[in-house]
Amino acid sequence: MTAHLAGTVGDVASWRGHIRERLTAWERTEATRAPSARRAAVAVTLLDRRHEAHVLLIKRVRRGLNPGQWALPGGKVDGDEHVSGTALRELGEETGVHGSAGDVLGLLDDFVTSSGYVITPVVVAPPGDQRPVRQPSEIASLHPVPVTRLLAPGVPRWRKTPSGGLVLQMPLRHDMVVHAPTGAILWQFAEVALRGNPRRVTDALEPDFTAH
Repeated sequence: MTAHLAGTVGDVASWRGHIRERLTAWERTEATRAPSARRAAVAVTLLDRRHEAHVLLIKRVRRGLNPGQWALPGGKVDGDEHVSGTALRELGEETGVHGSAGDVLGLLDDFVTSSGYVITPVVVAPPGDQRPVRQPSEIASLHPVPVTRLLAPGVPRWRKTPSGGLVLQMPLRHDMVVHAPTGAILWQFAEVALRGNPRRVTDALEPDFTAH
């Protein structure tokens, strides 16, 4: 796996076993939450494009929850639904990409947002050569990003707030800068699942615009 750590291109099949092994060994942090806590799950989805593994990002429509923001497919947990089931259901509803429980490679740390949601990231590698198709009422556009971009120099970067804090930014393209919580989830995925490094991200600051 040292070639991948150096940023060599690989398809999903070449990453899958290593990611599953690392996430199985990862002692993830599950947030303590009250029964009334607002729970959500997102899918860190691996897809092949031109024989290279990509992670699927979305841009939300400019209305409703998180208008116009970069995000991962996902949404609220329904009742007693398992978080993996939520992530798979939302992935199918929002992008038309379908997977099963056997396609889940593992979970990352819960992220508690400034708006009060507890988000569980679910890493999934759906079968076959599926092409995502957006659900237009919720998704403005779909953006597969090479996983090697998550490992590039300068990713992540940090920007000071007026109060002196540091806000996480994931510059994934010239026109795509992803902040926490999505940016924090992608950073932990890159560190834990791709590099095999222990990394907690629950203290990553969010910009004010993500709190709505």
